[in-house]
Amino acid sequence: MKANFHNGNNGTLMHDIWNPWHGCVKKSEGCANCYMFFLDKQRGGDGSRIYKVKNNFNYPLQRNRDGSYKVKSGEQLRVCMTSDFFLQEADQWRPEVWRMIKQRPDVIFFLLTKRPERVRECLPDDWGEGWENVFFNVTCENQERAEERLPLLMELPFKHKGVMAAPFIGELDIRSYLETGVIEQVIAGGENYDGSRVLKYEWVKRLYDDCVATRVRFCFIEIGSCFEKDGKFYRIADKRQQSVMAYKSGLQYEGRKTEFKLCHPEGNTLFGGEDITYEKQWHDRCFDCGSRLICNGCANCGLCVKKSPR
Repeated sequence: MKANFHNGNNGTLMHDIWNPWHGCVKKSEGCANCYMFFLDKQRGGDGSRIYKVKNNFNYPLQRNRDGSYKVKSGEQLRVCMTSDFFLQEADQWRPEVWRMIKQRPDVIFFLLTKRPERVRECLPDDWGEGWENVFFNVTCENQERAEERLPLLMELPFKHKGVMAAPFIGELDIRSYLETGVIEQVIAGGENYDGSRVLKYEWVKRLYDDCVATRVRFCFIEIGSCFEKDGKFYRIADKRQQSVMAYKSGLQYEGRKTEFKLCHPEGNTLFGGEDITYEKQWHDRCFDCGSRLICNGCANCGLCVKKSPR
């Protein structure tokens, strides 16, 4: 018997994102047109201002009125999507975040970094060979960064590892790394907003083919603002349309199943050792979304009904 956890009507606008701090320092080519810096500027802010987020710093531990956790067992939280989890300027806050991650061994925490060279010195003392509920990912926006970061990804002590090719700004050949069986997932997506660089279909198709050949999950989340296929350029500002076009490309691949050995927050595996599973719910808009393979499902936040139909 598996334990199924429904999100019910407790979804928040954050749902699968946890940003314990905000702001970043640009690191490499992929940062040149960072969406966070662009959106902060639109709101009159400064993306280079790094600060601890007050209201949702402890999001994984927040509870509903009935005492249940807002983040359900088996869900995945993407951490620091408006920063970098291993940013040096956040060293003072990270130990507390590690403690919260350890307190929720029933939740998957998706970590993404462009700084794998800093990771080992930032791990908690009791890390060992890694925690089952942490999914570690590095960004590889082009071949140069792949050759710099993937050897480090291979060596670091994590149970689950993945690659993010977003913004995807140069052709990638990472077949030799995929063949090791260490990488469980690859996510690809184009660039957005001011100065967006082109994403070429053949780059995505090559990466997809390599993932299929090595049984690695591949998710093409969006084509970006500037996309080229068969010699034709497409400029699309609407991110919803970008996602639908990525889905309709057919470049989605489930791959081999990733096994996260999650357990109850009190330390005992639920229901005699059976897996913790989270039953995703879908809205109509979810079925042609490029992110569906890696998404938590619908948060029931009500935004869909406020938008005009497609």
